[in-house]
Amino acid sequence: MLNRIAALSMSISTSQKSLDDVQVEEYVPSLLSIAKDAETARSAALAAAQKKALERWSKESLIIYLCCLTSFLCACANGYDSSLMTAINIMPYYQSRFNAGVVGSATGIVFSVYTIGGVTSPWIAGPITDKLGRRAGMFIGSIVICIGSAVITSAAHKGQFIAGRFILGFGVSILTCAAPSYIVEISPPQWRGRLTGIYNCGWHGGSIPAAAITLATQSIKSDLSWRLPLIFQCVPACIVICLVWFLPESPRWLLANGRDDEARAFLVRFHGGGDPTHPLVDVQWKEFKQSIAINGTDKRWYDYSDLFRTRNLRWRFFMVILMAVFGQFSGNGLGYFNTQIYAAVGYGTYMQFVLNLAGSILSTVGAFLGVSVADRMPRRRVLVVGTFLSACFLGMNGALSARWAQLPEDAKNLAVGKAAVASFFFFSFVYNFTYLPLQALYPVECLTTNGRAKGMAMNGVIVNLMLFINLFAGPVALQNIKYKYVFIFVGWDCIEAFLWWIFAVETIGKSLEELEEVFDLPYPARGLPKVKTQSVDLEKEKEGKP
Repeated sequence: MLNRIAALSMSISTSQKSLDDVQVEEYVPSLLSIAKDAETARSAALAAAQKKALERWSKESLIIYLCCLTSFLCACANGYDSSLMTAINIMPYYQSRFNAGVVGSATGIVFSVYTIGGVTSPWIAGPITDKLGRRAGMFIGSIVICIGSAVITSAAHKGQFIAGRFILGFGVSILTCAAPSYIVEISPPQWRGRLTGIYNCGWHGGSIPAAAITLATQSIKSDLSWRLPLIFQCVPACIVICLVWFLPESPRWLLANGRDDEARAFLVRFHGGGDPTHPLVDVQWKEFKQSIAINGTDKRWYDYSDLFRTRNLRWRFFMVILMAVFGQFSGNGLGYFNTQIYAAVGYGTYMQFVLNLAGSILSTVGAFLGVSVADRMPRRRVLVVGTFLSACFLGMNGALSARWAQLPEDAKNLAVGKAAVASFFFFSFVYNFTYLPLQALYPVECLTTNGRAKGMAMNGVIVNLMLFINLFAGPVALQNIKYKYVFIFVGWDCIEAFLWWIFAVETIGKSLEELEEVFDLPYPARGLPKVKTQSVDLEKEKEGKP
């Protein structure tokens, strides 16, 4: 390819004609065709390499699955907290101990302090993950969660309970920086969507056990009814602590830190099945060397310029911002107050616990279905359609809740309440199918290797700011405007769907390094480079085709 370009350049430079006489346009179709051929050849090489995939049950593949399980466990703490606080918030012994109230500003403070810890820690989570490695980030975050769990479980007064929630949020935010960066960087290209999507499904890996445990302990007539569930919050973190140092480090992080031999050895073993001549190893190694800087901003803890220094980087970080905001403010924050939503349409305390568990299971089904097609599912399309459907189902829930509230107390129709709960379940299913796989996958796909850890740290800051709004404003809104709070998200989800349609950049079908070309476009949301269309059109003209 380079020889062809050199030959064309030589023919121009050695021509006896003056520069004005040279018919440069004669060479344009050839140059464009070469550019097209180069890109097509690289894409074809990657596609061919992926066809020679790893054996699904080889030893190396099993180790990759163990890495995926470890990152999955890192996400469990976040989901566990959601179902946990939803349930213990209506336990009588918890209320007696802390007198927090089921809704209102006091509850908002207890819930939202978790996010304050999450906003604080990313400023050190990124540098830790860049300096010490992705595994070290997961290890340190897990240690902090264990400390927070000990503080909150032993809480004798509200101040200690709030301090424990701050520490838990601090630790979880470190995990959400390190774990998704780790799994996307070690995944073979053909498995990237599913393995990284499974990471965020760890949210349900925490929420379902929390719902089940609180259902079992809510009948205990002592403080153990809420203390026991809190103890189990550190279990996933303990497993991560035990496993993480037995796993391989990210090859991209190794290369960025000058450890080329180790990075190449990882690719040979885990992407090439032990074959150093495997085409996937060769294609990825060339891309790594071209795109990863060994003296990048990840070596300077204070330098965040890889998030905004160029237009390409600004577009990438804009995608991170959109996902961080929309992923947390599409109505899913209502999940922290499921029990109040169920109570509002006539369900008693025990059924609130049962529906909390059932809703978690249905949401998990939606999330794993989304993960199962993550390597084939167009990101842009699913975000637009899924967000709009979320608005529709929330609108149905709000309308049915309004109908229930308007009925006289002696004429309540349970069918209306059941339909309201069903529509909320459908919303949860669609939301989880759409967003759970992509909340971590899409940002780490869009970010560069050198900026990934700090980018995910800033993603954590934005996510926790949105969670703070959800958790602090939610109880106050439910106390004052009740079911009408849902309609805020109905309108906002329609706006989100429109913005995704305008700005979302498609990332499926490209390696992480190939996305550099997409984000270099004047308008990346349009997709493929203009040069492809131009070269095809010029070739058709040359051949006399329409």
